[in-house]
Amino acid sequence: MGEKRSNHTVYNVNYHFVWCPKYRHAILNPIDDSLEASFRDVCEEYGYEILSLHISPDDVHLFLSGLPKHAPSEIARTVKSITAREMWEQHESFLKEYLWGSGFWEQSYYIGTAGQVSNETIEQYIERTEHV
Repeated sequence: MGEKRSNHTVYNVNYHFVWCPKYRHAILNPIDDSLEASFRDVCEEYGYEILSLHISPDDVHLFLSGLPKHAPSEIARTVKSITAREMWEQHESFLKEYLWGSGFWEQSYYIGTAGQVSNETIEQYIERTEHV
């Protein structure tokens, strides 16, 4: 975890996401291997680097690094929709016991940011550059 470079950007953009299955059912343990594989495939395809991934019975913690051009809401939508579709394709008979309709994840989610620079450091940098 550190600064990355693209053609015109130096960045360090890291997000911590938490998702829960619909109705907060504790259904993820029996499918955690395929769910982890799905997360890894989606992140690789879209250029998100997984820094940490933890699957509990009733939630998923995903810590990743993304390109600055990807909004956090876009990352959440992409990862949630593709993993949900793949889990229904692979585990429909199991999921039908706990979920109805086509939903898999709760609509809401948590997102936090992480970096190596404190708020105070940023404020000091802005103050210094204002007077240049």
